[in-house]
Amino acid sequence: MALNRQEMITSVKEKTGYFDVIIIGGGATGLGVAVDSATRGYKTLLLEQHDFSKGTSSRSTKLVHGGVRYLQQGNVSLVLEALRERGLLIQNAPHLVRNQSFIVPNYDWWEGPFYGVGMKVYDMLAGKLGLGPSKNLSLKKTIERLPTLEQKGLRGGVIYYDGQFDDSRLAINLVQTAADNGATMLNYLKVTGLKKSNNMVDGVRVEDQFTGESYGINARVVVNATGVFTDSVLKMDNPDSRPIIAPSQGIHLVIDKEFSPGESAIMVPHTDDGRVLFAVPWNGKLVLGTTDTPVDGPALEPKAMEEEIEFILKHASQYLTGNPTRKDVRSVFAGLRPLVKAGDGKDTASLSRDHTLMISDSGLVTITGGKWTTYRKMAQDTVDQAATVAGLNIKECVTENLRIHGWLKNVDMNDPLHHYGSDRVEIYKLIKEKPELGDKLHERLPYLKAEVIWGVRNEMAMTVEDVLSRRTRALLLDAKASVDMAPEVARLMAEEIGEDKNWVDTQIEEYNALAADYILEG
Repeated sequence: MALNRQEMITSVKEKTGYFDVIIIGGGATGLGVAVDSATRGYKTLLLEQHDFSKGTSSRSTKLVHGGVRYLQQGNVSLVLEALRERGLLIQNAPHLVRNQSFIVPNYDWWEGPFYGVGMKVYDMLAGKLGLGPSKNLSLKKTIERLPTLEQKGLRGGVIYYDGQFDDSRLAINLVQTAADNGATMLNYLKVTGLKKSNNMVDGVRVEDQFTGESYGINARVVVNATGVFTDSVLKMDNPDSRPIIAPSQGIHLVIDKEFSPGESAIMVPHTDDGRVLFAVPWNGKLVLGTTDTPVDGPALEPKAMEEEIEFILKHASQYLTGNPTRKDVRSVFAGLRPLVKAGDGKDTASLSRDHTLMISDSGLVTITGGKWTTYRKMAQDTVDQAATVAGLNIKECVTENLRIHGWLKNVDMNDPLHHYGSDRVEIYKLIKEKPELGDKLHERLPYLKAEVIWGVRNEMAMTVEDVLSRRTRALLLDAKASVDMAPEVARLMAEEIGEDKNWVDTQIEEYNALAADYILEG
């Protein structure tokens, strides 16, 4: 079904009685909860203050992974759960999640055996959901696979397999999956307060970010799935609540693929700040990341700090012979991890990556922490609890083998529309009706004009930013190219939704201001 925001808003306003479950937050966690709740047959409403996956969930390292680092920390149960979820996600969304080989280069004599054994444990934990056996590579084989790897002192490498995906595309497909199962999904509807009766939460107050209209909506249970904004909703519930989130910023730099033209990603297990460094091929580019910098509070548009940019470039130059510099960076993007405080933990690299589920005295259910890979399991745990709080009939979770919207088994990676999965047939129909929609929006990127129309009609894209940042990934792949595309995207959108030149001008201006922070000046 097409996602139509106006129709959904009307249905919410006209609804008499209660939603079973209202979810605040349209990132990975909230969307997972909506899919789980709707597929169990509960009347479900999801509310997002900006666009779906605007925050952390569109700014990940694009990996569906067990977490090699957690293995180092000895957190075997987290790795086991993540590896199992990784296997399920590849089965449930094969059009977006694929197998990616990683190579750990060895420069010290002990690294080969050490990481070789570690990866064998990783394989063993994955069991039959594993993606392929890890093995030690000779020096020659390592160079064959990674021709631009720094060869001085190189002894060989270890190859292992993990998953890779397109995060905001998966988010949109989850919105569609939930809607296909009867959920009401709304972006740009901000929750401004909680409704209570007898000190128990029984709904929310919202404000439409486009019209400014405010109203209340009733629910049997409210789920707070707002990631780095978790504390602000906890404060709505109880002004005295103590903050539980310690946001940590991770940034990524995107450079051209020629810096590492092989198929394999590079994983450096230990940099100066103890973080893992990745260089991952993604959508024809190379994503370098990530940092781990504690920040004071949440922001919708976090900005990369100079020292983070320098840190990644310095480390990338140690491992890549092309020595990427600032002028080679096509885009820089920053995301915030909602790490859950454990007492007075200062070091965010060791704060809890596990998810945390809490129920307030008022019956507000809060789910936070975790990561994209385990979003489905987090949702299952959350809906189990929420159903109990709300006194709903207990129904079994069915998401383990649920095909996500767009499911398509064999995807042709050369098709510019491959990440739409089964929906791409419909987009090609648009092009057949109007051939100019088959034109590319920019010579440096694969995106077609038809994708703008599709995003507006079927994926609830409301702004130029929605289209260029999350429906397509232009902003993250080549920020300058995306700025060039903005006027045409605005024009196509305005034509589709009946907006005037003022709307177009405002959209372009707002988009340019946003994109400026993704462009690295030399």
